[in-house]
Amino acid sequence: MQTSLKLFNNIKIFHKFFNIILFIIFIFFSNIAYSQYIKIGFVNTERILRDSEPAKISQKKIESEFKQRDDELQKLSRELREKLEEFDRESTILSDHERMKFQRDLSNLDNDLQRKRREFQEDFNRRRNEEFSVIVSKANETIKRIAQQEDYDLIIQDAVTVNPKIDITEKVMITLSK
Repeated sequence: MQTSLKLFNNIKIFHKFFNIILFIIFIFFSNIAYSQYIKIGFVNTERILRDSEPAKISQKKIESEFKQRDDELQKLSRELREKLEEFDRESTILSDHERMKFQRDLSNLDNDLQRKRREFQEDFNRRRNEEFSVIVSKANETIKRIAQQEDYDLIIQDAVTVNPKIDITEKVMITLSK
């Protein structure tokens, strides 16, 4: 009687185990079947901000806006270098008072240069971010339009690794250029 009870329990356990295995197999194959109908795309935002036509136009526009200030910084930097060289040449013949005055002037010039570089960099970054936000907005609109037109279920931006088959970055860049 006990052996038949053990056998019955073992069959019951096996039956439950078998049902669980069937359920897992069903889930696995239904996911595979379902995934065949999902259309996924990938867009490399960094590449759009670097290589697209609007990005190149914006970059040239920003460079031209900041060219004069950059030239002034270069000029100020050369001036500081020349003054340093002059100080190195003449420091041995200068009096202590003249040397201290020269060093103070060099320090003031260096501080002025550093301040102007910081301001330049902050202004440049702010301006670049303004331009890039416009490009990102247009790119997102383009991506949404492509997703609707071509029935994409999911479009991912900025992934670690991507199969080139699903990369639609070039299509987005071409559409953005129009």
